[in-house]
Amino acid sequence: MVELIGKQVAAILGWTGAVFVFGVRALREAVRPPFELRELTRQVFEVGWRSLPLIVAAGLAIGVVLSMHTRASLERFGAEALIPGGLALALVRETGPLVTGLLLAGRVGAGIGAELGAMRVTEQIDALEATAVDSFKYLVVTRILACMIALPILTTVMNFTGIIGGFLAETVITGMSFRLYFHRAFSLVEMTDYVPATLKTMVFGFIIGTVASYLGYTTEQGTEGVGRASTRSVVLASILIIVCNVVLVKMTFFVFPEAAG
Repeated sequence: MVELIGKQVAAILGWTGAVFVFGVRALREAVRPPFELRELTRQVFEVGWRSLPLIVAAGLAIGVVLSMHTRASLERFGAEALIPGGLALALVRETGPLVTGLLLAGRVGAGIGAELGAMRVTEQIDALEATAVDSFKYLVVTRILACMIALPILTTVMNFTGIIGGFLAETVITGMSFRLYFHRAFSLVEMTDYVPATLKTMVFGFIIGTVASYLGYTTEQGTEGVGRASTRSVVLASILIIVCNVVLVKMTFFVFPEAAG
């Protein structure tokens, strides 16, 4: 039993090390010419623009739900005026970045894992190498950078649409004006709330792109391996995002003590 557990731990550590080396290699290659700007632009479009409807719909729904729950709690203390500010702080500091990361892990992670896995088992990656194209830089680096670029933008969209959703819920219940709601919402939000929380999504993007690309790029066992790569990309990226978020929040409080207030 102990030997079996030891083997499993060793396998997990070995996989983690391989993914880490894979990601470091991608970052190193990202700053070396030639730069695949056309493919990078296409991937940013695929990751960012095509994910926009999902992010907007989720942001509006989360904003409405958070507003209703916040009202149910603050009404007991006669603090309804704090609902916009509390909602905005919750979205900007934690809910927006984390939900965006998890949604993108599901949509983009599965897509990258399946796409690269299919290219591996159908020998398209080998064909690229045969034509003197650096498949790692062309396929992997561009996807990781696209995730790192798109996540902060989509997080900002999530935050804004969430606040809009909160406004819609609040104006239906109390008739609060647009101007008053946003004045109260942004009266409590500082740059130290927005900047660290949004920048940490670049780490989420790196995790999503690296894990999905690694699993797809190293796929084996044919079409079964493609499905496995797609599923594992979502699960492992989501778990790593949740765990990493705890560490990043602690680091944020250490670097920006005022953000803990």
